[in-house]
Amino acid sequence: MRTCLLELIQTTWKEERSLNYATIKYCDISNGSGVRTSLYVSGCTHHCKHCFNPMTWDFGYGKPFDETVETKIIESLKPEYISGFSLLGGEPMEIVNQRVLFPFVKRVKEHFPNKNIWCYSGYTYEELTDSKNSRCHCEVTNDFLDCIDVLVDGEFVQDLYDISLQFRGSSNQRLIDLAKTRQTGELVCWGE
Repeated sequence: MRTCLLELIQTTWKEERSLNYATIKYCDISNGSGVRTSLYVSGCTHHCKHCFNPMTWDFGYGKPFDETVETKIIESLKPEYISGFSLLGGEPMEIVNQRVLFPFVKRVKEHFPNKNIWCYSGYTYEELTDSKNSRCHCEVTNDFLDCIDVLVDGEFVQDLYDISLQFRGSSNQRLIDLAKTRQTGELVCWGE
């Protein structure tokens, strides 16, 4: 009985600590400033109308995000011409995804302190920083946000779609400079 319980706990822990990804784009120029590596994670509960990646709503879609993939991403960030790393989805800030991504993002930040990290989330900054919001805030959220330089927040809204916007699809989405926001204590948009 005890062995079965231990196996169940280990299986549950492993499932909670797993992540799939849809694709990785090397030398990406669309999802943040400069040339970057972009990771598209699987799993999203927003289900935005006219989402350009609906297949990534499924947490089981794609390939496992494992140590080999982490190493390839780290290697891809080494060249001087690579400006940074971007997280997209799916939804990187789903709680189960945060728990897997945070140690990796922390590692990226430690290895490459001069490169920036962008994260695209359908959750707003206010939702993510609300400790009572159990949909997207957990024990790693604040530390995770501390590793991110620019947060592109808010769900994609087709009625607010604007092709002229830089690095986002709809006008409700904001590009938040998290470093300056932390310094000033007030929300500061990137580029201001």
